[in-house]
Amino acid sequence: MTSAAVTTSNPRRREGPWPALAASVAAVAVVAVIGSLATDTGPGSWYAGLEQPSWNPPDWVFGPVWSILYAAMAVAAWLVWRTGERRALVAYGVQLVLNLAWTLTFFGLESTWGGVAVIAALVVAIVVTIVAFARVQRLAAWLLVPYLAWTAYAAALTTAIALAG
Repeated sequence: MTSAAVTTSNPRRREGPWPALAASVAAVAVVAVIGSLATDTGPGSWYAGLEQPSWNPPDWVFGPVWSILYAAMAVAAWLVWRTGERRALVAYGVQLVLNLAWTLTFFGLESTWGGVAVIAALVVAIVVTIVAFARVQRLAAWLLVPYLAWTAYAAALTTAIALAG
């Protein structure tokens, strides 16, 4: 076997880190922008009229928290992308779609119980993604843990709102 026939380098590493990182940031940005377009929490909105639990954070908290979480998600996906592992990224894509589906269901369709169903599936999908990421890139898995914690909290809020409604 000639040395030309054997390659040990990952082609994703040869292309440089920036295109893959940009694609990862773009994917979460699309979800964030579409989600924000479907979300109205201002005075007089459907959401403002819902009975909220006392432990619901003020509206201004959600933007900064989600910005940090989306950035961590993008970096996590990028770290896994650089390993060349694709199966873990399929799980990531599923949870990203469910992330958007929750926003569109809860806010867009104004469906509290639909939101409960979607966010339950989202929590499971995030756990599956963390496990898949941990098998190939531990830091990527850890970067998703705050996202899981926040989503579990959001699931509790969504359920409390649905029960009150």
